[in-house]
Amino acid sequence: MHNVSVVIPTYNRRDTLARALDSVFEQTQPAHEVIVVDDGSTDGTASWLCEHYPQVHLIEQRNQGVSAARNNGIRAAGGQWLAFLDSDDAWLPKKLELQ
Repeated sequence: MHNVSVVIPTYNRRDTLARALDSVFEQTQPAHEVIVVDDGSTDGTASWLCEHYPQVHLIEQRNQGVSAARNNGIRAAGGQWLAFLDSDDAWLPKKLELQ
């Protein structure tokens, strides 16, 4: 079994982030860690995330774009493998197992 770090960049997507995170936490093979990089959101994403998903590693940065957010997530990742998920998307339950 391999350790997978999941990196989710987000910007003002508090309303769609729960669906994305729930799809990660419902995986048949759990992720090693889940990293959300908040790219300067102004909709309260960071405080909402801390309240509802305290197990997530949150990185906050000033708005620099999705590529910079992914790169910051990569630098923070401790898993053997990386998996990327957009904050307005969701995975099927066996995604990590099959990948």
